[in-house]
Amino acid sequence: MRDTDRALVQAATAVAKLRCRSQHHTVASAARTADGRVFTGVNVHHVTGGSCAELVVIGTAATQGVTALETIVTVADRGREISEPCGDCRQVLRDYFPSLRVIVGEVDSPRVVEIGELPG
Repeated sequence: MRDTDRALVQAATAVAKLRCRSQHHTVASAARTADGRVFTGVNVHHVTGGSCAELVVIGTAATQGVTALETIVTVADRGREISEPCGDCRQVLRDYFPSLRVIVGEVDSPRVVEIGELPG
């Protein structure tokens, strides 16, 4: 993993600790562009469904004119674990960013995989 990857995990963890304090927001994501800009977001949980943090990050980046993300990571509330994107998010991420790098694994030993390497 690169230092920039570790910094991305730290960014997502910081957002999770700061903003994921209720049942409405339990997961945070951070994504980086090739030029180093970082975008963060949290999930929006609701009984009717809601949005995953990865999709919120895509939308946030889009509002700034970003059309390509390089790397993404998702962490559960209060930084307790790194989470892989759900099946629906994997599909969206594959379709929008086929060469996206995804940080997965344990908090103390994360690794980077290509989005296409994740199952489903």
